[in-house]
Amino acid sequence: QVQLVESGGGLVQFGGSLRLSCAGSGYIFSAYVMGWYRQAPGKQRELVASITGNGNTNYGDSVKGRFTISRDNAEAAMYLQMNSLKPEDTAVYYCNAKRQRSFSTIENYWGQGTQVTVSS
Repeated sequence: QVQLVESGGGLVQFGGSLRLSCAGSGYIFSAYVMGWYRQAPGKQRELVASITGNGNTNYGDSVKGRFTISRDNAEAAMYLQMNSLKPEDTAVYYCNAKRQRSFSTIENYWGQGTQVTVSS
């Protein structure tokens, strides 16, 4: 059973930093693209950052230069270092694991989310 568990969320002041962690289990961690998504109240879930099994990264425009995604395949863990936090970063952050095995077969798993609140 695939399980993704986020941790590290909390309350931080404007300009502060926070580090999120995601622990994966029940699947071949290195075979999946891992990512962080976030959802603020009343808004759609959006991509924050993603990272492939061999370390290629992609970031949403709003977090480029401020956030850094990383992964440790040996530990089956993914991280998001968030710096220079802004109130607009306030959201529930979700860990995601994705793999497309064929044109019609895709696996997409989500963690339970962790709350990040940035005060103004």
